[in-house]
Amino acid sequence: MLARRVIPCLDVDKGRVVKGVRFQGLVDAGDPVELGARYAAEGADELTFLDVSASKEARATLLDVVRAVARRVFVPFTVGGGVRTLVDMEALLGAGADKCSMATAALERPALIDEAAARFGSQFVVLSLDAKEVAPGVFHAFVKGGSVDTGLDAIAFAREAQSRGAGEILLNAMDADGTRGGFSLALTRRISDAARIPVIASGGAGELDHFRAALVEGGADAVLAASVFHSGKFTVGDVKRYLAARGVPVRV
Repeated sequence: MLARRVIPCLDVDKGRVVKGVRFQGLVDAGDPVELGARYAAEGADELTFLDVSASKEARATLLDVVRAVARRVFVPFTVGGGVRTLVDMEALLGAGADKCSMATAALERPALIDEAAARFGSQFVVLSLDAKEVAPGVFHAFVKGGSVDTGLDAIAFAREAQSRGAGEILLNAMDADGTRGGFSLALTRRISDAARIPVIASGGAGELDHFRAALVEGGADAVLAASVFHSGKFTVGDVKRYLAARGVPVRV
């Protein structure tokens, strides 16, 4: 079994790391460069940087902040937010990103996934899928920072993204985001079963066993968290030691 990954997330707004609950009430959580360097030193397998206001504000990702983080972080680095064209992706590569996370643009024009995979390779393309339960067992994909319901079935779109060439899915469970009540295991399992590419579970981490549950019961290939790391409740090392002690393969 491949080692499971633990990934801290830097949700960035106006150059600062922020965190909220269910995508609302964002509060300052620190400097992205300092936090990124700290998590890399703690043993993070990867780092994800999401410019959370770029799509809503119809602007590109803050490349100067991306460059500053990339100069301090020497683990795989995924960047997203405001990515709309192949030119945007080239700019991210030039700024130090290893992977590109796309959300709104990919849902509004799915062919962008095909074009990105053909140009840069599937390993570069991450679909960031903001999903929310709109009826019992029915999950829709949302765009523009989780503010607009596309009406698209999230599970069906995950399958489509995989067929178009996406190399990975970053699943953001909106109902669980920031609550610390646990990952959405039902949604994570359905996406993991639907797509034949790695799935990163995001949203809801609050206890160490939540990480194990997302990987084992949810079937995720990686777990992503923000607030529990930003607040110092857990370190990346704490999570990895807990997982390893319970038989989940991780890099330590």
